[in-house]
Amino acid sequence: MTPEASLLPEHLEDERMRDVERLELLDTPREERFDKITRMACRVFGVPMASLSLMDHDRQWFKSILGLELSDVPRERTVCRTTIARAYEQPEDPALVIPDAASDPAFMDIPGIGGAGGIRFYAGYPLFGPTGHPVGTFCIYDTEERNLDPDQLDTFAELAEWAQRELDRSDELDRAAEIQNQLLPRPLPDLPGYEIATTCLPAFMVGGDFYDHYRLREGLVITVADVMGKGLGAAILSSAVRSSLRGVGRVLDRFGRRPVSVLDTGMVLTLGAEHLADDFEHTGTFVTSFVAAVEFSTGQVDYADAGHGLAAIRRADGEVEPLHGGGPPLGIFPATTWTSETAQLDPGDMLVVCSDGLLDLLDEQSDPAALCRFVAAHTTPEALVAAARALTESDPPLDDVTVVAVRRRVAP
Repeated sequence: MTPEASLLPEHLEDERMRDVERLELLDTPREERFDKITRMACRVFGVPMASLSLMDHDRQWFKSILGLELSDVPRERTVCRTTIARAYEQPEDPALVIPDAASDPAFMDIPGIGGAGGIRFYAGYPLFGPTGHPVGTFCIYDTEERNLDPDQLDTFAELAEWAQRELDRSDELDRAAEIQNQLLPRPLPDLPGYEIATTCLPAFMVGGDFYDHYRLREGLVITVADVMGKGLGAAILSSAVRSSLRGVGRVLDRFGRRPVSVLDTGMVLTLGAEHLADDFEHTGTFVTSFVAAVEFSTGQVDYADAGHGLAAIRRADGEVEPLHGGGPPLGIFPATTWTSETAQLDPGDMLVVCSDGLLDLLDEQSDPAALCRFVAAHTTPEALVAAARALTESDPPLDDVTVVAVRRRVAP
């Protein structure tokens, strides 16, 4: 692409494109949060067309567009490239308003301008990336000549500010998603006599599901939890829940271990809920959680369930036994005490814990038996997790999907 096509010097265009790429929005699906803005613009100004777009190297790509059947157009055939250049030339007055583009020599030859049903009125406002370079535009169009009075210009700028906040939020969500992924526990290689596989796939950029696993001196602890809600708020609370439950587990391992098991998981949930009580009260939320401790030498499983209900053991012969028992979710009733149950992992057996996002993918009625059938079909943790990921690829989930599977190996 030549500088003339972009209307910008090469060094500015390179910096601008780095901002576009930082957003990681190009060629992503449409989102209601952007479509709301274009719909509102059409209603407020009484125009038939509105768009929110990003300016790529050689094309203008529409994240949201109303009234036009387009996904992208060549960059050199757009009015918006002029709006992008104006952001550098007139930063104090960045809006570009053209009452009749069909009679303007600078724009009249652009395809789609003028003619029967073609665009005549154009108003565009630049949108900016993380480091302040213009990355796209918010626009309204009409097939008739018109203009915007001062009040309408103010309203147009306010809608553009709304669009800008959503772009800024996208950048924040990208960073939040990166941090949330970094907070997931690192793989546990060389577990003595055991193998483990995990996955956590948020339905949106960030989610309220999480899993955790860590070693104690004589065993392994795993946790799967689901915070009520979705998105950034649930993700923030999930981080606090993970830290609290892990901290309680490590303290109990050091100072309050029982001789018959690796960890009292009922006590983990009870103390964790007490620690988080104020957070639950202030946010009005709750968390379902399943915590299990596996003793390496014996295969004994000490587990506690706080309203989760999605754990099972796949026996070596393929039979699947759901793990029952437990109490309410964390945050429902203050001063709740959870008690632990026990189960046994024999060689070849596999403990599986998942979130209800997987259940939604398996059966329209969320039939728990569907989970048992799914688990029965896979003999190893890796195979089970790979199958769960394949489900999300063929049918994008509406809820977060988390799976943790631990199998006791058969001795040679």
